[in-house]
Amino acid sequence: MAEAKPQLNPFLRIALDLGPLVLFFFVNSRWGIFTATAVFMVTVLVALAASYTLSRHVAVMPIVTAVVVIVFGGLTLILQDETFIKLKPTIIYVLFGGILAGGLLMGRSLLAMVFDQVFNLTDEGWRKLTFRWVWFFFVMAVLNEIVWRTQTTDMWVSFKVFGVVPLTFVFGALQFPLLQKYEKKNDEASATDDR
Repeated sequence: MAEAKPQLNPFLRIALDLGPLVLFFFVNSRWGIFTATAVFMVTVLVALAASYTLSRHVAVMPIVTAVVVIVFGGLTLILQDETFIKLKPTIIYVLFGGILAGGLLMGRSLLAMVFDQVFNLTDEGWRKLTFRWVWFFFVMAVLNEIVWRTQTTDMWVSFKVFGVVPLTFVFGALQFPLLQKYEKKNDEASATDDR
């Protein structure tokens, strides 16, 4: 029997997920976007390493995010052009939305593969939840493009911390009725497990 992976404390998980972004905001306000980008790159890698050290597991999304941060952060620093770090969220949102949409087109909910240990939904529930997240990611990509192209760098950084994070939490909370409506009942879940 496989040994269960250690689970991170939810508050520690939030700190590891949001810590690099908060530091990015703070360093940008003091020393500018290029220093903030360098700090962001380092803290994203530190958070990834800490997550793996504590739980012996890292989800796919943080790994993809870290790769994009390193590539676009590196381009920002090497070329001294802040455009690249501003494009990073757009690319991540389009990538995640596209991957989830591709899964739906192939008849699979990739979200179910990632969160099946967290939520116990019917197939229809997983499809609807995935569809909603696809649209959320695409809307956030457009929103990021509008903000960075029309606002100052400081405003864009503030939007990442005080706009994107609350919007994501609110959107996630708004999915609660769907999670309740399409939750598998105990007898249905046990019948599926017995197959």
